[in-house]
Amino acid sequence: MKIVILGTAYPYRGGLSAFNERLAREFQSQGHEVIIYTFTHQYPNFLFPGKTQYSPDPAPKDLTIYRKVNSCNPFNWCKVGRKIARKQPDVVIIAYWMSFMAPCMGTIARKIHRNGHTKIIALVHNMIPHEPNILDKFLPPYFVKSMDGFMALSESVVHDIEHFDKKNRPKRFSPHPIYDHYGKRLSREEALSLLNLSPDFRYVLFFGFIRSYKGLDLLLDAFADNRLKEDKVKLIVAGEFYGDSTPYLNKIKELGIGERVVLCTDFIPDSEVNRYFSATDIVAQPYKTATQSGVTQIAFHFEKPMLVTNVGGLPEIVPDGKIGYVVEPDAQQIADALHRFFAENKQEEFERNIVEEKKKYAWSRFIETMEDVYRP
Repeated sequence: MKIVILGTAYPYRGGLSAFNERLAREFQSQGHEVIIYTFTHQYPNFLFPGKTQYSPDPAPKDLTIYRKVNSCNPFNWCKVGRKIARKQPDVVIIAYWMSFMAPCMGTIARKIHRNGHTKIIALVHNMIPHEPNILDKFLPPYFVKSMDGFMALSESVVHDIEHFDKKNRPKRFSPHPIYDHYGKRLSREEALSLLNLSPDFRYVLFFGFIRSYKGLDLLLDAFADNRLKEDKVKLIVAGEFYGDSTPYLNKIKELGIGERVVLCTDFIPDSEVNRYFSATDIVAQPYKTATQSGVTQIAFHFEKPMLVTNVGGLPEIVPDGKIGYVVEPDAQQIADALHRFFAENKQEEFERNIVEEKKKYAWSRFIETMEDVYRP
């Protein structure tokens, strides 16, 4: 088939780009022709609190990526929609994650539909953002009405889509597949050496952009528990602050845990991700709200135990007591679970279980489920 993926991709960085590019590769491996349409202008500055939107890595040589879409220019939306329509793709997959993109993506979809051939499927990461605003009531219906079907990465997102979809269009759920493009797992010794970390400590990893809903403050409070100090455990915070870093830095100082928190708060390039996951003993996601998370699927790839909170789709992915822990978003419960992990030496048992559990999250399974949407 001829497939177009519309969404974030290189030169933009982050999980959405990684997902779309890995999805394109999976389609290509199955013999399909794939083109990605991404942005010339993705966000206005007020929607992007990070340092830069762009990846420091080289462009992928195995993908066809066109930078054509300006998210703020309605004339551009019409032009891009007509251009894609003329190519007569069999399927267009639109990766959607925030209400701001609804007018742009909805308009492009309407123009494509005029060719009378192409099916348009929404790949919905979030229907309602983690940090909602007034746009989330008014803009999503415009996007939803232009789709032929929907693919979601968690059951909670399917329910959110149903709130806006009045015509009962096809919807399928398939868990976020494993992010398996970050290289091989290194030995603990090599990873610690590359990060200049002492092998005399155990490590908990908080990974990814630091935003308020991700609950880093809860994890810092948990690290004030003296049991973790006695367990000789340190916290690695690896990711860029999206917003003011002052509250977190002040909390670290007030709690007196500065010597046990390793701050690596620049953007982590893809080529260095394996260092952080290989060095750590357990990955913590103390989120206050969630749908699903790509961090979980990176942890699966590196076969690392996880601590997640009981929000959104996270408990669906991490069986409690088998490959990690599911707790409420509460500092005391987080501290209790982390202490139990280290005191009971659970790492080896959990890692053995992950080897089997990760088989559920193959990209081929994700593609099969998506085909149920555009080939009902």
